[in-house]
Amino acid sequence: VFKEPLTLIFYVLVLLSISVKLTLFSLLVIPISAFIISKIVKRIKQQAKEAHESFAKMIGFLDEALSGIKIIKAFNGSQRTKDKFHKENVFYSNLNRKMVRRQQLGSPVSEFLGVVMVALIVWYGGNLIISNQPDALSTSQFIAYIALFSQVMRPAKALTDSFSGIHTGIAAGERVLDLIDTKPDLTNKVNANAIDKFSNALELDNVSFSYGDKQVLKNISLTIEKGKTVALVGPSGGGKSTLMDLIPRFHDPKTGTLKIDGFDYKDLTVESIRSQMGTVNQESFLFNDTIFNNIAFGKPEATEEEVITAAKIANAHEFILNTENGYQSFVGDRGNKLSGGQKQRVCIARAVLANPPIMLLDEATSALDTESEKLVQEA
Repeated sequence: VFKEPLTLIFYVLVLLSISVKLTLFSLLVIPISAFIISKIVKRIKQQAKEAHESFAKMIGFLDEALSGIKIIKAFNGSQRTKDKFHKENVFYSNLNRKMVRRQQLGSPVSEFLGVVMVALIVWYGGNLIISNQPDALSTSQFIAYIALFSQVMRPAKALTDSFSGIHTGIAAGERVLDLIDTKPDLTNKVNANAIDKFSNALELDNVSFSYGDKQVLKNISLTIEKGKTVALVGPSGGGKSTLMDLIPRFHDPKTGTLKIDGFDYKDLTVESIRSQMGTVNQESFLFNDTIFNNIAFGKPEATEEEVITAAKIANAHEFILNTENGYQSFVGDRGNKLSGGQKQRVCIARAVLANPPIMLLDEATSALDTESEKLVQEA
């Protein structure tokens, strides 16, 4: 493709040397051809964009269906789910076929336009020959011109085909670039400091937070001293998890300030704040890796002894030993090879191994039996 423009320029220069009039005439026809081709190519870009969006939607739906297969079966939703996927699949297939047809249309259209151009050149060139003007073309020059012009069609056709492919690629590239260009919600301020230890207290001063127009937290003030245990109690949707997310600075409050050892969060790096904390969320998330690597995620250099100690504290050691390969057993996608309680224990062990001075537990023992919960709390 890179050599085709140079080849095309070379042929045009040679054609100009044979007959300036005939070449200028042919160049007048080119914009018309280019306009027709551009209309085809422009629509390809839009169709490719729609096809990529439909494919992403279809893959997302498939992932959701596989993850929620038990719920789908429990509520006899198998047929509805199949129909929904089939509908999206048909829509994607139709889009793809339209796009391919338009791509394939570019080549014959360019060839047809090439034939039309040759016919016009033969007509105009013939008139130049019989005009008997001093600078008129000779028959031999005209034959050479036609032979050379026919060679122009090959690089021109290659460029047309490449434009179709380029616009298809641009449609996919735009989605990737949009993702790359997305700015993070939180960034460290210039010359932010790093905190390397937690000594005194966490402070929330008149903290408020809202999701859009819905206010969840309003003027919350709280001081949590080192070594203290604080329980957040309230109704579902009352903002407990939101408040927990503010402490490791997953979000910034709309108003108010958070401080650690007297330092404003915004004056510290996000990484140094989170290094002082271990988190276990409501939803137990595990990576598709071994139990050992999941526990050691926050401390990759951890020894086997340290991992086992953390697992014992989380009351996970016994069930891990009963798995097929012990600590080297794979947990599956999102930990689907483990029960809810087992996943939660591995998550607790992961937080314990990091040994942070601040531990954030968001209903971290909700999937444990009473005895296991008591053992974890004591540890």
